[in-house]
Amino acid sequence: MISIPDFALFFLIYTLFNGLAFLIFASDKIKAGKNMARIPENQLLVLALIGPFGAFAAMLIFRHKTRKLKFYVVPVIALLHGVLIIRLFRYVMH
Repeated sequence: MISIPDFALFFLIYTLFNGLAFLIFASDKIKAGKNMARIPENQLLVLALIGPFGAFAAMLIFRHKTRKLKFYVVPVIALLHGVLIIRLFRYVMH
């Protein structure tokens, strides 16, 4: 059984991953504007798997990768993560 402190630690780490995803997506957008070396798209997608809310927020705020068809999966990943987190939260509270 998962205890509440374990869930709190999970939530803290998960928040950090999403913050990191946001910053890396933002960094890639800045690099694009300055014609610098970019972060490969596949790496951005893997990052979106572990921090989809940060990745999706950066996509919306910075209008980054919103026209790329393969990045349409990011909101779907965020939705799936949301469902899993709600289920985990409900499991912890019972």
